[in-house]
Amino acid sequence: MANKRPKPEEIVTKLRRVEVLTGQGMPRLDAIRQIGVTEQTFYRWKKKYGGN
Repeated sequence: MANKRPKPEEIVTKLRRVEVLTGQGMPRLDAIRQIGVTEQTFYRWKKKYGGN
């Protein structure tokens, strides 16, 4: 079975989750791993959906 692609709403939620975790003092790479994506995917999503 192929992996499903997350919807834009889910992506934005995951991006916000990373921001919350880094705000609580967790290193960014650990926060990215916790949401279950690669670093490359995170930065691609951030560029497309995150604004800045």
